Amino acid sequence: MDINIKGEIERVNWKELSYSEFVERYMEKNKPVVFTGLMDSHHWRASTDWVTLHSQPNFQFFSTHFGASKVQVADCDTREFTDQKREEMLVADFIARCLHLEEASAVQCNNENFACNGASVSVPYLKDWHFVKEYPEYVAYDTPRFFRDDWLNLYLDNFRIHIDSDTEQPNEEICCSDYRFVYMGVKGSWTPLHADVFRSYSWSANVCGKKRWLFLDPSQCHFVFDRNMKNCVYNIFDEVSNSKFPGFIKAIWLECTQDAGEIIFVPSGWYHQVHNLEDTISINHNWFNAYNLSWVWNLLLRDYNEAKEYIEDIKDLCEDFEGLCQRNLAANTGMNFYDFFTFMSYFTLANLVLLRYINRRYGSTTGSSSTIAQHLSMNLGCLKKIASEMKHMRALEGNHDCVVDIIKAFEDPRFSKLCMHIGRTYAMVHEQSHLSSDFESTSMSDLVDLNDMKSYTSQIYTPDGLIKFIDDSVAEEDPFVLHIA
Repeated sequence: MDINIKGEIERVNWKELSYSEFVERYMEKNKPVVFTGLMDSHHWRASTDWVTLHSQPNFQFFSTHFGASKVQVADCDTREFTDQKREEMLVADFIARCLHLEEASAVQCNNENFACNGASVSVPYLKDWHFVKEYPEYVAYDTPRFFRDDWLNLYLDNFRIHIDSDTEQPNEEICCSDYRFVYMGVKGSWTPLHADVFRSYSWSANVCGKKRWLFLDPSQCHFVFDRNMKNCVYNIFDEVSNSKFPGFIKAIWLECTQDAGEIIFVPSGWYHQVHNLEDTISINHNWFNAYNLSWVWNLLLRDYNEAKEYIEDIKDLCEDFEGLCQRNLAANTGMNFYDFFTFMSYFTLANLVLLRYINRRYGSTTGSSSTIAQHLSMNLGCLKKIASEMKHMRALEGNHDCVVDIIKAFEDPRFSKLCMHIGRTYAMVHEQSHLSSDFESTSMSDLVDLNDMKSYTSQIYTPDGLIKFIDDSVAEEDPFVLHIA
């Protein structure tokens, strides 16, 4: 089926762009961009170990060094519900399947009785491999500076996003541990139309190979849904039913071809479909921060309302209807209101700790005028805004099960580690190397006066409590920086 392609994604040499320009032109405006030249200057180990001298995936290297890893492999020729059918297999078995596919394709192409149109066996695509978590000692790449302000993975390096309310235990499986992935697919493998998890940003780096991307602006995403906004088009190149998806022909697409060594920034809420034009290996991160946190909250709110509506008829029969709604939300979306509020509370506390440290360590005027202090202040403003929206929607109202204990947080080495990681991240993002060492060896007691923080509140239960904690904690800070409306 023909689609209406009206433009291409902008391409920019990353060396010609500052971090503040990236924020202003792309993150704040939620606009996609392809970066060239970025991987050339980073000298990634992946660019040598994972690629042959002929710029092809080094399948033998993966089979030898990581062959025993269990991974998810999609069958690109078989649909299962809204995605491709997947199966778990060893990396070595996936590699063997890819090599078999290449051999079968070569036989067909050399056989006069067959058209050279690819192999008859299904096309496999290794997806969502948590490579960083599984092989922490093997540093395949460094996250580019523009994408370091990654609240999602910073948090997951220390905590779990969802804790089962029945067992009070976090899910410790690697599949729930982070959103840093390796993808590996042969020519012809592809990913159906979708928007990214949590409506996060993503960045995708082609270590080798070539991809074709098709993008749809969020303002047009209703065109790829049915009349009830429940079902989405699976493959935009299928014969899409006009009666089921009456708006599809109105959709205006953007496209780009991503070559080896290029990195694409995918903003929140942009539906996209991706095709591997060659054998390809890519590195992909999902992430969010202050600039797109509202997208995460809006998705949670939408999915919560859908989950609630779906079981509304059993409300009178259910002892804990709200708890059931939240459990279903976590199962469908990956986290619920409690998880999101806990996440927000920890990031609020960490940002306040770091802001106070910078002001105290470098003086109120110097610290407050620094780009890091302004960034921390902006984060707090965003967190307060989302908390205000949660309060307005009466989320977690009357809840005393979702508690962030400030005293316990300061005593928790995981929270201390989170604070240090955030501090080092912003020192790198804003190229203030003199601050990096502060967050290498500084202890928690050096970062914050615990008695000072405890004077405001010792526990946070509700969005209203979080708002009050922010207001009380920053009341004595420099008003020039703390634009926390």
